[in-house]
Amino acid sequence: MDSHFTFELLAEQGSARAGMFYTPHGPIQTPVFAPVGTQATVKSVTPAQLKDTGASLVLANTYHLYLRPGADLVAEFGGLHEFMRWSGPMLTDSGGFQVFSLSGTNKIDDEGVTFKSHIDGSLHRFTPESSIAVQEQLGADIIMAFDECAVPDDRAYNLKAMNRTHEWVQRCMKAKTRSDQALFGIVQGGVFADLREESARFISGLGLPGSAIGGLSVGETKEQMHAMLEVVDPILPRNKPRYLMGVGSPEDLVNGVKRGVDIFDCVLPTRLARHQAAFTSNGRINLMNRQFARDHQPIDEHCTCYACQSFSRGYLRHLVVAREMLAATLISIHNIHFLVALMGRIRQSILAHRFDEFAASFLETYTTTTKQET
Repeated sequence: MDSHFTFELLAEQGSARAGMFYTPHGPIQTPVFAPVGTQATVKSVTPAQLKDTGASLVLANTYHLYLRPGADLVAEFGGLHEFMRWSGPMLTDSGGFQVFSLSGTNKIDDEGVTFKSHIDGSLHRFTPESSIAVQEQLGADIIMAFDECAVPDDRAYNLKAMNRTHEWVQRCMKAKTRSDQALFGIVQGGVFADLREESARFISGLGLPGSAIGGLSVGETKEQMHAMLEVVDPILPRNKPRYLMGVGSPEDLVNGVKRGVDIFDCVLPTRLARHQAAFTSNGRINLMNRQFARDHQPIDEHCTCYACQSFSRGYLRHLVVAREMLAATLISIHNIHFLVALMGRIRQSILAHRFDEFAASFLETYTTTTKQET
């Protein structure tokens, strides 16, 4: 049913993998970082600018697009690719995480979830079948099974949510009708190794074209996240892509690839840009700081993005202080390009069998906190 999708594994070093995932809208070189276009737009960046960053895969959000403008309307325009004018591969999540994290009060049962819109408080219902129906109208290349995301450290809740997620993915498989969309099942289980192992084995046994790892980066420690990735890495199929949902800081990308992950997504690069923070080779900087007022350097002297090739830190700080919209656009372009380029360097290091050295060097020099000098 998913003959449009194949995954070619090109090189491995330890658990780190370099591959190619073929989709109807073009191949995706992995490992890959996907910028998030929650409402059919990556915030403050045009599709042309996004393409220039080197981004190949973009994520959109089922929950938000279902509520506004509605999946029927998106389908009327020819699906997401035509609606937002992005010609490359796309991925949609199932809406499950937003239902559980944004709606405040919701009623979960074995059939699905009744929730209130965060926009106007109106009542809505998601089931595995309706989530698939919405995603088929949106038309992304990669779609997610509807799952239940639990708080990471509540074992009883995670056991119940995992079992429900396993039931729901089978219903999603039966509901799916489009052969030009790849359905990924989602591994759950919180921070409990035995639950993660059980979930990974169950999802792996379904024969789906890829697997997602959910319920991480939701409040657990980095050590716990790494441990759970190490549990599922030897279980998930080698010949299919693995997608770690909602993770995108530079150090997490390196550590995720180190533990067998192929696909990442996160709102972080554009969210940080709207708060004046930019990635550099040594860590984040805050462009609001006074020290950058007369700084003639680009954000990162090693970066080839449009912002770094054209503008100084001093000019960007001026835009930030003046509250000009261009500040968010230029810093977003840089931050997305930085992560895309980082994934390219990671990929090349795997192909050259020197990933271990690259990862050790990067993690030693990269500062994970934003520099706050004034």
